[in-house]
Amino acid sequence: MSTGTSAEITEAPRAGRPSGRRVTSLEVLCVVLVVALFGQDQLVRWLDAPAVRTASTIFVAVCVQALPFLVLGVLISGAIAAFIPGRVLNRLLPRRQVFAVPIAGVAGVALPTCECAAVPVARRLMQQGVPSSVALAFLLAAPAVNPVVLVATSVAFPNNPGMVFARLAGSLGTAIVMGWLWARFGKAEWIVERALRRAAELDGRSRWRLFFESSRADLVDAAGFLVIGGLTSAVLNVVIPRAWVDSLGSQVVLGVFVMAVLALFLALCSEADAFVAASIAGMPLLPKLVFLVVGPAIDVKLFALQVGTFGKRFALRFAPATLVVAVCCAVLSGLVFLGGA
Repeated sequence: MSTGTSAEITEAPRAGRPSGRRVTSLEVLCVVLVVALFGQDQLVRWLDAPAVRTASTIFVAVCVQALPFLVLGVLISGAIAAFIPGRVLNRLLPRRQVFAVPIAGVAGVALPTCECAAVPVARRLMQQGVPSSVALAFLLAAPAVNPVVLVATSVAFPNNPGMVFARLAGSLGTAIVMGWLWARFGKAEWIVERALRRAAELDGRSRWRLFFESSRADLVDAAGFLVIGGLTSAVLNVVIPRAWVDSLGSQVVLGVFVMAVLALFLALCSEADAFVAASIAGMPLLPKLVFLVVGPAIDVKLFALQVGTFGKRFALRFAPATLVVAVCCAVLSGLVFLGGA
């Protein structure tokens, strides 16, 4: 009996000890700096390679062109989230959802927000009594048809003005069709209860705090996605053989599929995706348009946001349907405004 007790006493402190010391980011940084110091000659030779210089030039160009639109977009989205209550839209909307959905889609032109902020805005609209189909139409339209995104698209495609109208039509069509489909087939029980629970109004100071916090958080998140997108674009332009791109240029259907998948996993911000699409040389305009319409409607980060905000049952139904509708609307608008180019 005493032996067992002493063994338990002896093992107790060991059980409470941590299994190992955690490595901090500061230590990792120190190791990287030491390695760079001792291998600086090799590092300079590697960075001086033509492919690396080309990739860095593309990366800097994409980020510098997109950053002003990114900052403006997050400031506008923060102001909307903080100062425009959902009841304003609710009073202006028709009672019949078949008419309210297109109006909510068009409202995205006047009420711009990035796709990251559109998810909580849509939830807020639902909490303030706006029908879910109308809120979801706004969710899909606002990130893609607002003036900031359209101007950015015009700057990214200066020689193809039809791209702006094609993107507007394709994205607006996606929002309206998905709103109508949800009004017809959607069920309230697919959305978690907390997303529909009414929220209390905020006072003036809380709204200003929400504005600054939302803008800061959106800028940090969106800037991270921009950097990832710029790096990916630079790597694609350097690593992928030009013959592959030329083959996609002659196979529009394959290009549409590839750009739709790329939009899903690249997870760019809508204020920046036009510059990334424009930087992919050799790709026809129609696949680039699919990239621009699909990206703000559904990608991996939006799917994660939808799961966390509206629930898994909602996201598993809404996301695949959005992808199919977005591709179809993009192709149709491309055939009208771009002539299938």
